[in-house]
Amino acid sequence: MNSTLLINGLRFVLLVLTQVLIFNTLNFLGFINPLVYVIFFYWYPLKSNRAIFMLTAFLLGFMIDFFSDTLAVHSIASLTVAYARPVIMRFCFGVNYEFQNFSFRNTTKIQRLTFLGLLVLIHQVVYFSIEAMSLSHFLLILKKVFTTGIVTLVICALFSSLFSPQSE
Repeated sequence: MNSTLLINGLRFVLLVLTQVLIFNTLNFLGFINPLVYVIFFYWYPLKSNRAIFMLTAFLLGFMIDFFSDTLAVHSIASLTVAYARPVIMRFCFGVNYEFQNFSFRNTTKIQRLTFLGLLVLIHQVVYFSIEAMSLSHFLLILKKVFTTGIVTLVICALFSSLFSPQSE
């Protein structure tokens, strides 16, 4: 239990620092800044207290907002993803994920990539919709969701393959 808390705390801090110090300063093509901290929602333990998960999601978004000076955009997007995570898991893995012996090792790469992709997609849609504050900028929102989402998904998939825990 303590090792799980320590690992998640370390992930939390490293993802905040990585996002704020590295990825927020990148500007691919002048507007693409990958939001790689979304992988935290992929890595977070499956069988955890939901209230603590929601609080952690809020704190993650709040820390990114604080250091990025973005009001509450990251917080709202993070809370939305955290709230939707069980539904996304049920969609990707079926009801199997609700059983005690479920682990990512028993799933296919396509299921895991779909899960990560949906987390990224929901986060991007909420984030860029709130950032634009108007649906009149629908095409701009769509462009940012698609381009930033693809780059974020690729980087998160790379992070996942490099730093994935051995036992889920």
